[in-house]
Amino acid sequence: MKFDRAPSTENRGLDGTVPPPEIDLNIPSVARAYDFILGGKDHFEVDRRASDALYAAVPETGDLARSGRDLIRRTVKHLVADVGIRQIIDIGSGLPTVGNVHEIAHRVDPSVHVVYVDKDPIVLAHGRALLADEERTTVITADIRDPDAIFDNPTTRDFIDYDKPYAVLAVSILHHLHDEDALVTAEALKARLNPGAYLLLANFVDDDEPRAKELERAFLEGGLGTGRFRTWAELRRFNEGLDLIEPGLVYANDWRPDEETPVDSAVHTLFAAAMGRKR
Repeated sequence: MKFDRAPSTENRGLDGTVPPPEIDLNIPSVARAYDFILGGKDHFEVDRRASDALYAAVPETGDLARSGRDLIRRTVKHLVADVGIRQIIDIGSGLPTVGNVHEIAHRVDPSVHVVYVDKDPIVLAHGRALLADEERTTVITADIRDPDAIFDNPTTRDFIDYDKPYAVLAVSILHHLHDEDALVTAEALKARLNPGAYLLLANFVDDDEPRAKELERAFLEGGLGTGRFRTWAELRRFNEGLDLIEPGLVYANDWRPDEETPVDSAVHTLFAAAMGRKR
């Protein structure tokens, strides 16, 4: 499935939303750029301009973003239906879109608790509006580089019982951190997991395909300023200390594919994923 880029060039959301005064319209937001690429409406001209560089490098950028959402759908269904997980923390959740974690989980079991985490304040505002009537789902503002601020947040503790099994999702977020930050953050995140907890990590991978370097350059120089495509060896380091669930660290579309998973994606080799269990 491909997503057409939104045609609007005004400094407002596609529904006419005017940005709040604390939003600097000179600086693109990763969360809003992803929303744009996924066909959402909560983005502004600065985000669309930054996304243009990505499409110029790889026209199937929309499919790459979609592969992350597809991975989340399959993983959440597996965690809830097959593993029995009833608590999920989604870090770097981004703006609300079709197929949110709580919607997927609640189709299997409405009792699942979900905490969304993002550092972008606009995510908090939109998340609160979306979840106003939800009793088992919430959203907090925190940065993945500070896991304590996530796990020790009073709201998180209200929704997640760490004495029971839980899962943490960190999809398409570590590749937006610089190299040393990414590794330190992965280690700190794993250190905060309780034994038996699950962690899903999914990141851009550089498998010696020229387009990986082209798209990385577009991320770094096209306005967003972040977006590293890392080697398999680097991604394996992120997962050290975890018992990986089959099939291990693989291209994202090869991680427990189902009938809805693309089999001929042009960006198949640009995105990798693994889920592990804390020993």
